[in-house]
Amino acid sequence: MKLLPLLFGLCLTQVTLVSAQNKDWKPVPGKIATPWSSQLNPAAPLPTYPRPQLVRQQNWQNLNGLWDYAIQPKSNAQPAKYEGKILVPFAVESSLSGVGRTVGQDSLLWYKTSFTLSSKSSKTILLHFGAVDWKTEVFLNGKKVGVHEGGFDPFSFDITPHLKKGGKQELVVSVWDPTDKGPQPRGKQQIKPEGIWYTPVTGIWQTVWLENVPETYIESTKHTPDIDAGNIQLSAKVKSAKPGDQLKFTAYDGSTKIAELTADPEVASELKINQPKLWSPAHPFLYNLTVEVIRKGKTVDKIKSYFAMRKSSLGKDKNGVQRMLLNNEFVFQYGPLDQGWWPDGLYTAPTQEALVFDIIKTKEMGFNMIRKHIKVEPASWYHACDSLGILVWQDMPSGDLGNKWQPDLGLMGGTDKDRTAESEAIYRKEWNKIMDDLHNFPSIITWVPFNEAWGQFKTIEISDWTKKKDPSRLVNSASGGNHFITGDIVDLHHYPDPAMPRPDLFGSAHALVLGEYGGLGLPVPGHTWKDKDNWGYQSFKTADELFEKYSSFITTMENLIQRGLSAAVYTQTTDVEQETNGLMTYDRKIIKVPETKLKSVNDKLYNPDFVELQK
Repeated sequence: MKLLPLLFGLCLTQVTLVSAQNKDWKPVPGKIATPWSSQLNPAAPLPTYPRPQLVRQQNWQNLNGLWDYAIQPKSNAQPAKYEGKILVPFAVESSLSGVGRTVGQDSLLWYKTSFTLSSKSSKTILLHFGAVDWKTEVFLNGKKVGVHEGGFDPFSFDITPHLKKGGKQELVVSVWDPTDKGPQPRGKQQIKPEGIWYTPVTGIWQTVWLENVPETYIESTKHTPDIDAGNIQLSAKVKSAKPGDQLKFTAYDGSTKIAELTADPEVASELKINQPKLWSPAHPFLYNLTVEVIRKGKTVDKIKSYFAMRKSSLGKDKNGVQRMLLNNEFVFQYGPLDQGWWPDGLYTAPTQEALVFDIIKTKEMGFNMIRKHIKVEPASWYHACDSLGILVWQDMPSGDLGNKWQPDLGLMGGTDKDRTAESEAIYRKEWNKIMDDLHNFPSIITWVPFNEAWGQFKTIEISDWTKKKDPSRLVNSASGGNHFITGDIVDLHHYPDPAMPRPDLFGSAHALVLGEYGGLGLPVPGHTWKDKDNWGYQSFKTADELFEKYSSFITTMENLIQRGLSAAVYTQTTDVEQETNGLMTYDRKIIKVPETKLKSVNDKLYNPDFVELQK
């Protein structure tokens, strides 16, 4: 299924935002910006439909735009007066927010806006937040709606009881974010950015929107393919289901119906897919799916979705070394470390075109995989990976750091951290939610709970729990910090040149991967975050020198693949703040080595003759 054109072009219901006037906003000057900054419409930023795996063909209202904001001490009540305008959904520290201020652990960031409901609104109105970092309290028309903790997962509230009849509705949101002063997952954010640590991201950073739903509606769906059995396991959660309600799942190849089943709500059922077309980077085929709630022969609610038939597993080659397999075949997985940062929007791409640009360039450079590093993206990013055909390793954003980590070529170094009960609970809750939210995206083939011992705790328990929760994907228990050999993968980090874990120690039971390497730096004047103190793991003065070194790495990698290497991750897609080791500059205006040159050498890694699997 190709939802990209549908979602990018989907017409939006007009929303009245009293503060959305172009004259009230301009980016904060002083930093480099991407080409898409100038294309941003502050009256309607990021208008793309935000939930591609559950599309409901009813009115929805995008609340992105200019809101009032204030930063006040935590002890204060709601502001009596707001300080100015902030462009939602860009974090307050970003240039595109129009504010560019740091909040800190002792203050609250307050938002206020007003909206008018569509005349076609149904009886039940849901308020959705794509992501807010970190603790969010929501008030509507002076009444508290709810609280959410978590910086990377979407959440919703039923605001129907708090709506006024007719006219404008007043929405107020407060956000508290301790960044690196708290135990919560925060990724690469740090109050004082330096080295590999970047600017804080506080507040709303993904789309805020309203949805009109019937009294009984589909909350979520779950799709798990089984290519060996030729079926897709399907289930859905239904809110306010009544006795006798049924779910109808219908699968389509394009517009042609190929399978259908009816089942009880929240009961997993298997839909047979005859002669399934398998999804892969070379052939990213997506099936269309509709899910309906049926009551007494009539459709009460209906959503559109999609799925793919693909398998992520392990298998041994003729030498007894475990390999990562895609659809029961060995495909060397090679891609960049992709951190998803933007000089103008920080966590948030300026436009949907910008968000997809990095994926398109990654494919054009000859990579077939992306490691999404210490961050979770909006749903439309994963949908683009599904549609364009790119494998994804999904990291859990790290937090509560403080472990010791010393990598080596034998047993990986590191220590488990003794986290508090509160810290553990925060991690478990958000990792569980992230896995639920992303489960249906077929491009994700590997979960990465920990990175380089950052906040790593109870490694075996967390790895086993992750695998039990989702046995359909591989688990890379601790990328670069796997001092407890568990999960499916042993992962080494080695800069700048390629290396691999020892096959004689680990290869019989685990796939061997190079989770990070490279980091070849090339600062491009006029396109750097800072004028000085930029760095890479090994820096060069010209793109030709960089490419010569990179090409030598590929030659080394060919030998490592034959010895047992299943995958590698090159650092990195773009420069990020003071790091200048990207294949593109931070502003995406310069691609340091032409895509065709990179592809010409990267393609050598996909030689199927490298590996023969056991029969």
